[in-house]
Formats: sequence, C-alpha cells, structure tokens
Amino acid sequence: MTDPLEISLALLDQIAAIATDAGQAIMTVYGRDEINVEHKEDDSPLTEADLRAHRCISAGLAALTPDVPMLSEESEGITWETRRQWARFWLVDPLDGTKEFINRNGEFTVNIALIEAGEPVLGVVHVPATGVTYLGARALGAWCERDGERRAIRVRDIGSPVILVASRRHGAEKVDALEQAISERFGPVERTSMGSSLKLCLVAAGEADLYPRLAPTCEWDTAAAQAVVDAAGGVVVDTALAPLRYQKENLLNPHFLVLGAPLARWDFLADVLRD
Repeated sequence: MTDPLEISLALLDQIAAIATDAGQAIMTVYGRDEINVEHKEDDSPLTEADLRAHRCISAGLAALTPDVPMLSEESEGITWETRRQWARFWLVDPLDGTKEFINRNGEFTVNIALIEAGEPVLGVVHVPATGVTYLGARALGAWCERDGERRAIRVRDIGSPVILVASRRHGAEKVDALEQAISERFGPVERTSMGSSLKLCLVAAGEADLYPRLAPTCEWDTAAAQAVVDAAGGVVVDTALAPLRYQKENLLNPHFLVLGAPLARWDFLADVLRD
C-alpha cells in the first residue's frame, strides 16, 4: 500500500493557493453583464465559471500531486470500479453554489478536500466574492484567512441564543421541529440563512452552533468544509449521529447535521429526526 500523503501546513497552503486561483477564474465570469447558463442531465445549472475553475484546479493538483487522482463535480467518465481502488483522492467542487453565483449574492465557494480511507483529512473552502478562505487539516487545526491575515478558528460551546444556520430552500418543516426541540433544551434559537458550504464554515468558526441539512447533497458539496469543521473541533454526522463518510458508490450524502458543541450534548436530536 502506498504511504499516506503527508498532511502539512505547506500542503494546506498550496491547496489554498490553488483554490484562490480558481476563485479568480470564477470572478472573471462573475463580472460580466450576462452569465450564460446551461443545464446538466440532472437539470442542475452549469456555467463557464464552473468549467474554468475545474480546469484550474485539475491542472494545479496534477502538478502538485501527480499520483493522487481527483474526483470533481465536473469530472466525466470515472466509474465506481475505478474510484473504489483509490487509497486517497482529491474531492472537488469547483463552484459550490452555482445558483448563488447566477443570482450574484456572493455566497458561492471553491471546495477542495483530500479523502483518505473515506474521511476528509484536509480541506479548503475559498469564497471568491470576498477573498475569505477557510482551511483545516487533521492534527493541524483550522483557520480563517481574511485580508491577508490568518486566525485560528474553533467551534464554540452552545451559545445563548443558539444560532441555527438553515438553507433557504430545503427541509423547512423538519428544521422547525429541530428548532422547537433545541429551544426546549437550551433556550432561545436564532435562525440565519446562507448558501453553499459557508454554512458549515460558520459552525467551524464558532459563529453558529449547528447546521441541519435535511435535503440532498453530494460528496463534493461537503467534504472540504467537513474537514475544516473536524479540524476546528466539531462534527458532521448523519441523522443517526454517525460520522459522514465518503468514497461511496452512490455519491449522494445522507441528510446530516453539523454540530459545534460536543456530540453528547446533541444526542436528543436523533429522536427528533426519527419522528
């Protein structure tokens, strides 16, 4: 078996640089008066920015780690029979939040994660519209870089009010039930909305307590931000409170929760989600 790729601050910095370059490619399209939108077979939107970012990341990773394969949302023709042989691989969403990109609200990201044995061990989430980057790796820690300054981030204990980050479009009824259960246990709950993987990063940075995602996502949507959450002391778990896993034949994630405080404090949520 090949020795594991060394997880280091140097590698994390190099991946952040690749994500930043991809973000610059995205912004060249974002600044146009019109953005042409196509649709893939699953009816999800696709823009030139998605493809530019994909090509930028693919070239950057191939130069940096030529022996480590890459799976991107925009990859074509990579079968499960091929993927299942990978000891480690890069899992990439070149433009997470294409709908946010099209709507020009700035809440879209570049996501790059390193997966080993089904777990995200390193991740970078770059926000092209603001230049902010979240990054983290196992045994190293997690950071937020803004305006050239990098600060360590850490999940917080449950705050008052409890800050719940929710999707604008998905799972409203079940999220309402979770909010009710949380308020009965911990007191007032304040709900905020945001697009793309930024919701996970808010939990990692201690700016929110939890994010329930009770609607479909794919592995490339979550892996990079999960690596940051894990490195910041949080967890990303399915509705039975088991860790979210990767390198599955089916690339869809189960519904999941992103939690900042120790998992034991949230164990009552599993009963709510079973109802």
